[in-house]
Amino acid sequence: MIGHVETLSRLLIAALLGSVIGFERERLNWAAGLRTHMLVCVGASLMMLVSAYGFADVLGQSNVVLDPSRVAAQVVSGIGFLGAGSILLRGEVVRGLTTAASLWSVAGVGLAVGGGMYTAAIGATVIILIILAGVKPLERRFITVKQQRSVLLIAERGRVSFETLHSALGTSSVRVKQFVVQQSDDDPELDEVQIALSRATASEFSAILSRLEAMPGVRECRHDK
Repeated sequence: MIGHVETLSRLLIAALLGSVIGFERERLNWAAGLRTHMLVCVGASLMMLVSAYGFADVLGQSNVVLDPSRVAAQVVSGIGFLGAGSILLRGEVVRGLTTAASLWSVAGVGLAVGGGMYTAAIGATVIILIILAGVKPLERRFITVKQQRSVLLIAERGRVSFETLHSALGTSSVRVKQFVVQQSDDDPELDEVQIALSRATASEFSAILSRLEAMPGVRECRHDK
Protein backbone atom coordinates (compact mmCIF):
# COMPACT_ATOMS: atom_id res chain seq x y z
CA MET A 1 0.00 0.00 0.00
CA ILE A 2 1.41 3.39 -0.96
CA GLY A 3 1.35 6.41 1.32
CA HIS A 4 -0.94 9.41 1.22
CA VAL A 5 1.73 11.69 -0.24
CA GLU A 6 2.39 9.29 -3.09
CA THR A 7 -1.34 8.93 -3.74
CA LEU A 8 -1.89 12.68 -3.95
CA SER A 9 1.25 13.09 -6.04
CA ARG A 10 -0.04 10.65 -8.62
CA LEU A 11 -3.37 12.42 -8.85
CA LEU A 12 -1.69 15.81 -9.23
CA ILE A 13 0.66 14.50 -11.92
CA ALA A 14 -2.33 13.06 -13.76
CA ALA A 15 -4.06 16.45 -13.61
CA LEU A 16 -0.93 18.15 -14.94
CA LEU A 17 -0.43 15.75 -17.84
CA GLY A 18 -4.13 15.88 -18.70
CA SER A 19 -4.02 19.68 -18.76
CA VAL A 20 -1.17 19.67 -21.28
CA ILE A 21 -3.24 17.68 -23.77
CA GLY A 22 -6.47 19.47 -22.85
CA PHE A 23 -4.94 22.87 -23.50
CA GLU A 24 -4.24 21.89 -27.11
CA ARG A 25 -7.91 20.95 -27.59
CA GLU A 26 -9.08 24.06 -25.71
CA ARG A 27 -7.27 26.45 -28.03
CA LEU A 28 -9.23 24.96 -30.95
CA ASN A 29 -12.52 25.58 -29.08
CA TRP A 30 -13.56 21.94 -28.89
CA ALA A 31 -16.25 20.96 -26.38
CA ALA A 32 -13.85 18.53 -24.69
CA GLY A 33 -11.14 20.96 -23.64
CA LEU A 34 -8.86 21.68 -20.72
CA ARG A 35 -11.12 20.75 -17.81
CA THR A 36 -12.55 17.67 -19.49
CA HIS A 37 -9.14 16.19 -20.22
CA MET A 38 -7.92 16.97 -16.72
CA LEU A 39 -10.96 15.29 -15.18
CA VAL A 40 -10.63 12.22 -17.38
CA CYS A 41 -6.95 11.86 -16.57
CA VAL A 42 -7.43 12.32 -12.82
CA GLY A 43 -10.46 10.02 -12.80
CA ALA A 44 -8.60 7.28 -14.65
CA SER A 45 -5.67 7.65 -12.28
CA LEU A 46 -8.00 7.35 -9.29
CA MET A 47 -9.63 4.25 -10.76
CA MET A 48 -6.20 2.71 -11.20
CA LEU A 49 -5.28 3.49 -7.61
CA VAL A 50 -8.54 1.99 -6.35
CA SER A 51 -8.06 -1.04 -8.57
CA ALA A 52 -4.49 -1.62 -7.42
CA TYR A 53 -4.71 -0.72 -3.73
CA GLY A 54 -8.34 -0.24 -2.75
CA PHE A 55 -8.96 -3.88 -1.88
CA ALA A 56 -5.70 -4.61 -0.12
CA ASP A 57 -7.42 -5.03 3.25
CA VAL A 58 -9.54 -7.97 2.08
CA LEU A 59 -6.97 -9.80 -0.03
CA GLY A 60 -5.58 -11.58 2.99
CA GLN A 61 -8.88 -13.16 3.97
CA SER A 62 -9.62 -16.78 3.19
CA ASN A 63 -11.55 -17.66 0.03
CA VAL A 64 -11.12 -14.12 -1.34
CA VAL A 65 -9.61 -13.85 -4.80
CA LEU A 66 -9.55 -10.48 -6.54
CA ASP A 67 -8.20 -9.35 -9.90
CA PRO A 68 -6.74 -5.88 -9.32
CA SER A 69 -6.84 -5.08 -13.03
CA ARG A 70 -10.62 -5.40 -13.49
CA VAL A 71 -11.59 -1.90 -12.31
CA ALA A 72 -8.88 -0.29 -14.44
CA ALA A 73 -9.92 -2.38 -17.44
CA GLN A 74 -13.41 -0.90 -17.35
CA VAL A 75 -11.97 2.59 -17.84
CA VAL A 76 -10.75 1.66 -21.32
CA SER A 77 -14.24 0.69 -22.50
CA GLY A 78 -16.17 3.14 -20.33
CA ILE A 79 -14.36 6.22 -21.60
CA GLY A 80 -15.75 5.42 -25.05
CA PHE A 81 -19.16 6.75 -24.01
CA LEU A 82 -17.63 10.11 -23.12
CA GLY A 83 -15.67 10.18 -26.37
CA ALA A 84 -18.83 9.47 -28.36
CA GLY A 85 -20.35 12.64 -26.96
CA SER A 86 -17.65 14.74 -28.64
CA ILE A 87 -18.31 13.26 -32.10
CA LEU A 88 -20.64 15.25 -34.35
CA LEU A 89 -22.08 14.44 -37.77
CA ARG A 90 -22.47 17.47 -40.04
CA GLY A 91 -23.83 16.41 -43.39
CA GLU A 92 -21.38 13.80 -44.60
CA VAL A 93 -18.53 15.10 -42.44
CA VAL A 94 -17.76 13.51 -39.08
CA ARG A 95 -16.16 15.92 -36.62
CA GLY A 96 -14.65 15.26 -33.22
CA LEU A 97 -12.96 11.90 -33.81
CA THR A 98 -9.56 13.31 -32.89
CA THR A 99 -10.91 14.79 -29.66
CA ALA A 100 -12.58 11.48 -28.80
CA ALA A 101 -9.28 9.71 -29.42
CA SER A 102 -7.45 12.23 -27.24
CA LEU A 103 -9.91 11.57 -24.39
CA TRP A 104 -9.33 7.84 -24.73
CA SER A 105 -5.55 8.39 -24.82
CA VAL A 106 -5.54 10.71 -21.83
CA ALA A 107 -7.43 8.04 -19.87
CA GLY A 108 -4.53 5.73 -20.64
CA VAL A 109 -2.13 8.38 -19.35
CA GLY A 110 -4.13 8.56 -16.13
CA LEU A 111 -4.04 4.78 -15.72
CA ALA A 112 -0.28 4.80 -16.21
CA VAL A 113 0.20 7.53 -13.61
CA GLY A 114 -2.08 5.71 -11.17
CA GLY A 115 0.01 2.58 -11.65
CA GLY A 116 3.23 4.49 -10.96
CA MET A 117 4.48 4.24 -14.56
CA TYR A 118 5.65 7.84 -14.73
CA THR A 119 8.04 7.42 -17.65
CA ALA A 120 5.36 5.82 -19.81
CA ALA A 121 2.81 8.48 -18.82
CA ILE A 122 5.11 11.44 -19.55
CA GLY A 123 6.37 9.85 -22.77
CA ALA A 124 2.81 9.17 -23.94
CA THR A 125 1.80 12.76 -23.14
CA VAL A 126 4.63 14.14 -25.24
CA ILE A 127 3.82 11.80 -28.14
CA ILE A 128 0.09 12.63 -27.97
CA LEU A 129 0.87 16.36 -27.95
CA ILE A 130 3.16 15.98 -30.97
CA ILE A 131 0.42 14.08 -32.81
CA LEU A 132 -2.25 16.67 -32.00
CA ALA A 133 -0.26 19.86 -32.50
CA GLY A 134 2.69 18.87 -34.67
CA VAL A 135 1.26 16.46 -37.22
CA LYS A 136 -1.76 18.61 -38.12
CA PRO A 137 0.23 21.27 -40.06
CA LEU A 138 1.94 18.49 -42.01
CA GLU A 139 -1.43 16.88 -42.70
CA ARG A 140 -2.80 20.17 -44.00
CA ARG A 141 0.23 20.77 -46.20
CA PHE A 142 0.75 17.35 -47.74
CA ILE A 143 -2.62 15.56 -47.51
CA THR A 144 -5.49 18.04 -47.32
CA VAL A 145 -4.06 20.23 -50.07
CA LYS A 146 -4.21 17.27 -52.45
CA GLN A 147 -7.94 17.01 -51.81
CA GLN A 148 -8.61 20.62 -52.75
CA ARG A 149 -10.34 21.02 -56.10
CA SER A 150 -11.52 23.96 -58.16
CA VAL A 151 -14.29 24.11 -60.76
CA LEU A 152 -15.24 26.83 -63.24
CA LEU A 153 -18.80 26.79 -64.52
CA ILE A 154 -19.91 28.75 -67.57
CA ALA A 155 -23.65 29.22 -67.10
CA GLU A 156 -26.53 31.30 -68.38
CA ARG A 157 -26.90 34.64 -66.64
CA GLY A 158 -28.50 34.28 -63.20
CA ARG A 159 -29.18 30.55 -63.49
CA VAL A 160 -26.60 29.41 -60.93
CA SER A 161 -26.81 30.69 -57.35
CA PHE A 162 -25.74 29.30 -54.01
CA GLU A 163 -29.29 28.07 -53.43
CA THR A 164 -29.42 26.17 -56.72
CA LEU A 165 -25.92 24.82 -56.06
CA HIS A 166 -26.95 23.58 -52.61
CA SER A 167 -30.04 21.97 -54.08
CA ALA A 168 -28.02 20.21 -56.78
CA LEU A 169 -25.25 18.92 -54.53
CA GLY A 170 -27.33 18.08 -51.46
CA THR A 171 -25.14 16.92 -48.57
CA SER A 172 -22.05 17.26 -50.77
CA SER A 173 -22.47 21.05 -50.54
CA VAL A 174 -20.47 20.92 -47.28
CA ARG A 175 -17.41 20.44 -49.51
CA VAL A 176 -17.90 23.91 -51.03
CA LYS A 177 -15.51 26.38 -49.41
CA GLN A 178 -15.69 29.18 -51.97
CA PHE A 179 -18.43 30.28 -54.35
CA VAL A 180 -17.92 33.33 -56.60
CA VAL A 181 -20.19 34.45 -59.46
CA GLN A 182 -19.11 37.12 -61.92
CA GLN A 183 -20.20 38.21 -65.37
CA SER A 184 -18.27 36.66 -68.24
CA ASP A 185 -15.95 39.02 -70.11
CA ASP A 186 -16.58 37.17 -73.36
CA ASP A 187 -20.38 37.16 -73.25
CA PRO A 188 -22.51 39.43 -71.01
CA GLU A 189 -25.29 36.84 -71.15
CA LEU A 190 -23.14 34.30 -69.32
CA ASP A 191 -21.80 33.95 -65.78
CA GLU A 192 -18.47 32.54 -64.68
CA VAL A 193 -18.93 30.61 -61.43
CA GLN A 194 -15.80 29.78 -59.45
CA ILE A 195 -16.27 26.91 -56.99
CA ALA A 196 -13.58 25.68 -54.57
CA LEU A 197 -14.00 22.30 -52.91
CA SER A 198 -12.05 20.94 -49.96
CA ARG A 199 -11.38 17.40 -48.73
CA ALA A 200 -12.99 15.82 -51.79
CA THR A 201 -11.65 12.45 -52.84
CA ALA A 202 -11.44 11.49 -56.51
CA SER A 203 -14.70 9.54 -56.40
CA GLU A 204 -16.51 12.32 -54.54
CA PHE A 205 -15.19 14.92 -56.95
CA SER A 206 -16.35 12.87 -59.93
CA ALA A 207 -19.86 12.61 -58.47
CA ILE A 208 -19.96 16.35 -57.75
CA LEU A 209 -18.87 17.15 -61.29
CA SER A 210 -21.69 15.04 -62.70
CA ARG A 211 -24.21 16.97 -60.60
CA LEU A 212 -22.74 20.32 -61.59
CA GLU A 213 -22.81 19.50 -65.29
CA ALA A 214 -26.46 18.43 -64.98
CA MET A 215 -27.53 21.74 -63.41
CA PRO A 216 -30.00 23.77 -65.52
CA GLY A 217 -28.30 26.58 -67.41
CA VAL A 218 -24.76 25.19 -67.20
CA ARG A 219 -23.05 25.46 -70.58
CA GLU A 220 -19.56 24.30 -69.66
CA CYS A 221 -17.76 22.78 -66.69
CA ARG A 222 -14.00 23.18 -66.38
CA HIS A 223 -12.03 21.63 -63.55
CA ASP A 224 -8.50 20.91 -62.39
CA LYS A 225 -6.99 17.52 -63.11
